[in-house]
Amino acid sequence: MKNKIIKYDFLIVGGGLIGSLAAICLLQKNYKVLVVEKNNLLTKDNRTLAVNSNSRDFLASLGLWKILKTEHEPINTIIIRDFINKESLCFNNKSESMGSVIFNKSLLKISQDYLRKRNLLLSGIDLNIKDIKPKSKILINSNYYHFKKIILSLGKSEENNEIINKVKFKSNHQAYVGFFQHQKNHNQMAYEIFTPNGPLAVLPSPSSTKKYSTFIFSTKQKMDLNNLSTLINKNFNSSHGLIKIKNELNKFSITPHIARPIQKDYLLIGDTAHSIHPVAGQGWNLGIKDIQTLCDNLERHDLENPLFDNIYYSKRIVENIIYLSFTNLINSLYEGNFPLSKQLVENSFSALNRFEYLRNIFIKQAMGKIKLI
Repeated sequence: MKNKIIKYDFLIVGGGLIGSLAAICLLQKNYKVLVVEKNNLLTKDNRTLAVNSNSRDFLASLGLWKILKTEHEPINTIIIRDFINKESLCFNNKSESMGSVIFNKSLLKISQDYLRKRNLLLSGIDLNIKDIKPKSKILINSNYYHFKKIILSLGKSEENNEIINKVKFKSNHQAYVGFFQHQKNHNQMAYEIFTPNGPLAVLPSPSSTKKYSTFIFSTKQKMDLNNLSTLINKNFNSSHGLIKIKNELNKFSITPHIARPIQKDYLLIGDTAHSIHPVAGQGWNLGIKDIQTLCDNLERHDLENPLFDNIYYSKRIVENIIYLSFTNLINSLYEGNFPLSKQLVENSFSALNRFEYLRNIFIKQAMGKIKLI
């Protein structure tokens, strides 16, 4: 029939990691979903993801984690040290790993292949966000569609101020991301080092040799490979042995924010909904919690409920604000260089070293096991 309108529950604009995983989750709950992605090919993104145990369990529930079992590196221990305290903080969980590290492209390929096999991913289509609306006729690839809700999972360059109301938080940090090879086994240990110029995180990267790691350093300073090589050698030569940094470096601005759509029946997930400083290592994992909250919401409330959107956002706003505030506080304390800031940092280290109860809370938080709502 000419001009027949194909009806779906959800249109997801953005077929990246969070968008694709949201589609799979909704599909497995028997909702009709279509994903539109502007890029034709899988990304060549060589960066890694720190997947906490909550996100790992979520991927397992979708049947995806078993496919990644040979492509992830567990994190068994997290070590935190700084330029103020003499002692380090060491955290581990005896019953299971605290998380895993995987390559972005590995998970992206699996999730996009899942959708392509079911003809639910349309790639190479650059929709103008302001021209598409929920519950109205939308033309895509010569077909007309009708969607009850539109989920936006966009890159930063694709955001549209006519749809999204964003509250930005000040940050003048740049993040530098790369890899390095090392002489010694990393022993599945992750590190967060608070240097005078910014936090440096190092994670064990998937590798059969256990001698490959990834780093992210956020700072106000301009850095190059030589500067970063000096910094990493200074902090990790004793634990990792001879270090050789790879001649590949990604750089991006850190722009913390929280956002909501201006119009009804749009839902924001992942980086479109929020962005936090990478010092917490939880940005992508918060995107997974967006998906979990959305799917839990669907089990309790009808999609046509006029309060559906508000219920979803009310459940996500608390955790997003807490993480955003927490990361800003940590950076302020270390950058403040005031006696009171130093004392607060010293007291925090002392409390975490002395009290097992606080240590267990930190471990649960790092694993994504704390439910705020």
